[in-house]
Amino acid sequence: MDFEKFEKPEDLFKGLNLKIPQFRFNKGMVPIAAAVIAVIVIATGIYSTGANEVGVIRRFGKYVRTTLPGLHVKIPLIEKLNNVKVKYIFKEEFGFRTAQAGVVTRYSPREYFDESLMLTGDLNVLVVEWIVQFKIKDPVKLLFNVRNPERTVRNISEAMMRQVVGDNTVNEVLTPRRMEINNEVQQKLQKILDSYNSGIKIVTVKLLDVNPPDPVKPSFNEVNEAKQEKEKVINQAWEAYNKVIPKARGEAEKTIREAEGYALGRINRAKGDAAKFTVVWAAYKKSKDVTKKRLYLEAMDEILKKAGNKFIMDPSQKGILPLLRLNKEGGAS
Repeated sequence: MDFEKFEKPEDLFKGLNLKIPQFRFNKGMVPIAAAVIAVIVIATGIYSTGANEVGVIRRFGKYVRTTLPGLHVKIPLIEKLNNVKVKYIFKEEFGFRTAQAGVVTRYSPREYFDESLMLTGDLNVLVVEWIVQFKIKDPVKLLFNVRNPERTVRNISEAMMRQVVGDNTVNEVLTPRRMEINNEVQQKLQKILDSYNSGIKIVTVKLLDVNPPDPVKPSFNEVNEAKQEKEKVINQAWEAYNKVIPKARGEAEKTIREAEGYALGRINRAKGDAAKFTVVWAAYKKSKDVTKKRLYLEAMDEILKKAGNKFIMDPSQKGILPLLRLNKEGGAS
């Protein structure tokens, strides 16, 4: 077929005995078209943002604005909306799962050994169960920098927990350093998420339950019982020590102080006697007769106090028996 002889496209259809379909505009279709356009505008142009959310608007994939809770309007078919919960606290569970929050909680650690079984720094094995709570602090960073926030938080949390548990001994993880481990994991997890510009804020990292695996629990309990018995014996020994040793030290201190007091008393008395003798000697040298008589009288006074009944006899008296008054006990006065 020679297409050069056709000057217009219509001539081609005429040569082929074809007819171009003719579309006629029907005025009755105007309300229908308007209704369809209105439905599209309402369905894609008006949106609502919840009370704990913010709306992130993108235009051809580029961030445009963030809207607060309430009703808003966007350009239909051009702008896209992502409602992000910025006031909601998300929770990730490790080593167990909650079947129904607030009603029935089911722990199945055996099903999650791959995430809860960990090696400690002293080459022991523990089953560690913990939770991580987080919230969205920057929804724009979250949407543009993180593809799967939950999976990202889970992977980094598990890696950090394994690292920190591996830096501690089994006894430290079980009891004394649990709070320190929580804080350390939270700080490291937050640091990595910030380096990713994830827009995620870690609220809480908390160890819930730490136990040895079931096959070694009996042996582990025996070791703990032995350690507790050891601590008990040590505490009892210290209790006996604290009762006996301070008492002995007190008695020794008392004896030393008594000896020191006795020695000081003897020394002071000796000094006093020496001073008294010196004074008496000085007085004796000045008046020997008076001093002798005074010393005699003082000595007799001391002796007579201890003599009991005393009888003074007159040398010229011939018979002294009538003068004696015998008392009922056969004594004389």
